[in-house]
Amino acid sequence: MEPANPFTFPPGKAVGVTAGIGRITIQTFSHIGDLSILAFQVARALVRDRQRRSVVLTQLYHIGYLSLPVVLIFGMFLGLVMAVQCYVTLVKFRAEVMCGPMINYSLVSQLAPAFTALIFAGRVGSNLAAELGTMQITEQINALRVMGTNPIAHLVAPRVLASVLLLPLLTALASLVGIIAAAVMCIGIWQVDAGGYWFQSMKFVTTWDILCGLAKTFFFGAIIALVSCRQGLATQGGATGVGQSVTRAVVEASLLVMVVNFVLTLVFNKLWALTHVA
Repeated sequence: MEPANPFTFPPGKAVGVTAGIGRITIQTFSHIGDLSILAFQVARALVRDRQRRSVVLTQLYHIGYLSLPVVLIFGMFLGLVMAVQCYVTLVKFRAEVMCGPMINYSLVSQLAPAFTALIFAGRVGSNLAAELGTMQITEQINALRVMGTNPIAHLVAPRVLASVLLLPLLTALASLVGIIAAAVMCIGIWQVDAGGYWFQSMKFVTTWDILCGLAKTFFFGAIIALVSCRQGLATQGGATGVGQSVTRAVVEASLLVMVVNFVLTLVFNKLWALTHVA
């Protein structure tokens, strides 16, 4: 009797794996299609339907102002952690002044945009999914349709607009707080030369890096709001369904933020290379 090949899948298991891959692929493309349709509907609503100022201002308050404390605290500790890690590494090579460019470049180009978006997805995305999910299971959205009101224009578009406008601002504030906190730690506590610290920062951190970091957040804000609103509108099954929609919204939005961050980083690096050819 020949020994079994350990690298050969049993037929039943192979079929199960193939079916699982196919199911995930179909679901992925289905989600992408749903998000594309919702994005088109939101864009059309923003162009055609005049947004009520009171609705937009309410969303600006809930999405932006109420998120400000957690974003500022997060930015401060992000800068402090970066300061500790960079100083502990660079002090071994007597290159403490290079803490400035390492910290500031990392914050403005990658860490602050990505991590602020993740915080935004956890706080704002979950709230949007829960709010619209509750309205869905209590038939409030169907009531809007009966009254001739477009739920996309009335509920989704203002939330997407507020998220797109406010996430760049929150990211900029988080970056600023992180830069200040790191400078206080390095210059004020560890006595790193202030002139060298800021000179090297200005030398290596360019306007392009700052603009690219902020440009990413427009995409992140749209993704988080669209995913969260889509999950809220698709809620079924009462209170349990609302909880499941919130979980799916936060997880999907966070994963998409990281994927899009990777893609945009490649794109911006390629654009930099094309526009700075010697």
